[in-house]
Amino acid sequence: MHSNDPDANWVGELVQFLRVQPEISAVRVDPTTQKVSVATVGPVDLTALEAKLAATIASVEAKHAEKLTNPAPAGYLLRREGTATVIGREASETAEKLWLWREMEWPEIKAEPTPEDQEWRTLAVLAAVCGLLGIAGALTPYFVPGLPWLARVLFGIALVAGAWDAVVDTRENLREGRIDIHFLMLAVAVGAVFIGAWGEAVLLLFLFSASGAMEEYALDRTQREVSALLKTSPKRATVVEPDGVVRELSVGELQVGQRVRVKPGEAFAADGTVVTGRSASDESTLTGEATPVEKATGDKVFSGTLNLWGALDFDVVRLPAESTLQKIIRLIQTAQKLKAPSERFTDKFGTGYTYAVIGGSFVMFLVWWLGFHLPPFTNTPDTRSAFYRAMTLMVVASPCALVLSIPSAILAAIAWGARHGILFRGGAAIEKLAEINVVALDKTGTLTTGELTVVGYESFPPGREQEVMELAYALEAESEHPLARAIVRDAKARGVRMLEIADFQNLVGAGVRGRLGGAQTLLGRRELLETGPLAQWAEKLPPASADLSEIWVVGKDVLGRVLLRDQIRAESRAVLAELKRLGIHTVMLTGDRRQAAEAVARELGLGEVRANLSPEQKVEAIMELRQSGGGRKVAMVGDGVNDAPCLAAADVGVAMGARGSDAALEQAEVILMHDRIENFLSAERLSRRARAIIRQNLSISLGVVIVMVIATAFGAVPLAVGVAAHEGSTLVVCLNSLRLLFGRNA
Repeated sequence: MHSNDPDANWVGELVQFLRVQPEISAVRVDPTTQKVSVATVGPVDLTALEAKLAATIASVEAKHAEKLTNPAPAGYLLRREGTATVIGREASETAEKLWLWREMEWPEIKAEPTPEDQEWRTLAVLAAVCGLLGIAGALTPYFVPGLPWLARVLFGIALVAGAWDAVVDTRENLREGRIDIHFLMLAVAVGAVFIGAWGEAVLLLFLFSASGAMEEYALDRTQREVSALLKTSPKRATVVEPDGVVRELSVGELQVGQRVRVKPGEAFAADGTVVTGRSASDESTLTGEATPVEKATGDKVFSGTLNLWGALDFDVVRLPAESTLQKIIRLIQTAQKLKAPSERFTDKFGTGYTYAVIGGSFVMFLVWWLGFHLPPFTNTPDTRSAFYRAMTLMVVASPCALVLSIPSAILAAIAWGARHGILFRGGAAIEKLAEINVVALDKTGTLTTGELTVVGYESFPPGREQEVMELAYALEAESEHPLARAIVRDAKARGVRMLEIADFQNLVGAGVRGRLGGAQTLLGRRELLETGPLAQWAEKLPPASADLSEIWVVGKDVLGRVLLRDQIRAESRAVLAELKRLGIHTVMLTGDRRQAAEAVARELGLGEVRANLSPEQKVEAIMELRQSGGGRKVAMVGDGVNDAPCLAAADVGVAMGARGSDAALEQAEVILMHDRIENFLSAERLSRRARAIIRQNLSISLGVVIVMVIATAFGAVPLAVGVAAHEGSTLVVCLNSLRLLFGRNA
């Protein structure tokens, strides 16, 4: 197969793969379902084969949408099998029947780095070139004294490498009619060269470019860590046509009124109403409710929630763009506009400071030249020129230490947090988290684990709890329902014996049944009792507490129930107590029932509870908390889709990393890995330490600048001393910031 355009047809990639793999007879690939199989006749090393196939699959995945315009080359066959393509060696029909198809794991294809991903690499290389050539230039007079020009050549190349990023930024700023610290750094470097301080100019640009590379790397690394957590949302839906034909569509193509089929374990692609089937939906990420919600004919289902165990058909009632999930996304966008952007201290006065330094140096040049009659450019053994003094002033006033004051501390804090399970999305979150005085927390998945646990067994009449336990274990042993998993886990922990259940049968939407010793046994919801021979008696049975879920068990001569509750995190009480000690007010914001929320609050010692909140009401609560008490700073901790709008509306959004929904993780500025709520305290302490160190750095850098500028104005500072003071303050600032990286912040 040949073509003028090597990318016109991807079949050649697989043909080439077959040519170098004689043990493979054919390859079947389906990028739509991400399945790949190989046909062999004899034994083959699949492990080695997978590695060789990965690069080929990458090309197939990238070009699969292209039409197959060219035929297969001589000696090879090409055919379609549904959405899959088969490429193989030509063989007789009999030989093809001997092929043994082996399904292989679809290779994980790593995306090519984007230009943005590569920015920190480019900056790091340029900084390294600047530093190495600067060192070489400084050592040249000692090792090659006969070539004085070589040092300047090395210094010159180093200056170009170190100044590259500053030149690019300055050019863009000049087009917009403004200058900033990048321009000043270039001016300082050029001035240092004019007065013969080549080494100092290189050192200045090396520090500046290296700090830029470190900041870009930290932000890129943090973003990639966050992106790795985000789960993919459903992209396709199975549509059932009126004539019974089933086909797949992109979610974006769904129309109101279409019937969609959802299998167990799949997410609902749109909002709709169930028309056939029974199941349960995990809506915890949407409503905060931990208990699965039963679904039957006529019940509503919501986009983004998970179908747990039964197949359902539902009619679409809203376009995907108008679904509950999309409504929440629009709330997020609205909430984002309510947040004022955080500006760093150096950004606020960067442009003004640059103008002041350049203007001040020029004015002092005129004062020394015209006012004190110093020579403008010529140095003498007794007198330094006005230009020399002006460049010295520009060097000592250069904001290198000032520029590093905030980024160095922020980078150290980000690095420490990443090592200890705390991801910050940029430095603004660290600065803002230190200022919070109110923490709002979601209940399900934040203060609780989101996993149901058995809290007790009851029998009616009392005394036969052990039999209830054994029956529940036997009937739920093979189920994957969340309630069943909790019962089985508890039974195994208690060492409950396993009974043999015969004629096991699933009661769709109600429970399960079987026979034990010839007697009928049932397990399921209260409705099982209310519709059977025990109906009148069942009406008198006490209801479960509002914060509990119940599963009823009926045996030959035993009746009882299993009580379950969303488990409170063991660390939640200590975290809330410590926040209270720090003077930080805490409040629970949850979409769960008030009784359940208040039960958890009482157990944790949490004073303020706001329950039954919709996503809109959560945002309103956050805004009310921010505006009360003279404009308090609010952090929101949550994990569900319903938490995402208030995470965006809060001053600082904090998400639980492992359970967190895509929307919550996207909006959070701080992510607590491994769902460790106690890491919030570590993040808060880290932010306060970072703020203190930032203030120390600013005091050091500005203090040195002020002292050296005053001294230089009176002509008492030679250039070497000025550079030493300038670089010394830079070193002190960096070392002070490193205390965050290597210190104990938890």
